[in-house]
Amino acid sequence: MRVYLVIMDETKEAGTALRFAARRARLTDGEVHLLALVPRQQFVAFGGIQATIEDEARTRAEDLVTSAAGSLLSEGGKPPTIAVRMGDGVAVIREYLGEHPEISALVLGADSDGGPGPLVSHFAAVSGQLPCPLYLIPGGMSDAELDRLG
Repeated sequence: MRVYLVIMDETKEAGTALRFAARRARLTDGEVHLLALVPRQQFVAFGGIQATIEDEARTRAEDLVTSAAGSLLSEGGKPPTIAVRMGDGVAVIREYLGEHPEISALVLGADSDGGPGPLVSHFAAVSGQLPCPLYLIPGGMSDAELDRLG
């Protein structure tokens, strides 16, 4: 079975990557893993305030992946595996890939305006060292183009 890992955030590129991965999963009888990243907050002098900020960020990330999972299910896909992790994005993704050898591809969306984001830049540079292929999905693709490509 093919398993596609999509990194979810609030960007349009993440939605593009999800649409592509959902189509590929449906065509290959595979599944999608959704990983939401919660960055560690900068040090705040009062621990209670920092904990509240981190809790709010985690809640937003959980809402985001839950919504994405709902859209997958509404389109007839299999229920995705959902994970929300706190920490540096690159390190968290590498750790997740190490824990899940069944992942067939890391799917990232590339912004259609401006340069690549930090995740695309990093993983494109080290793609030959990953345990799976890296799919970079152009952010400017229409839904019809994504459906045809998937």
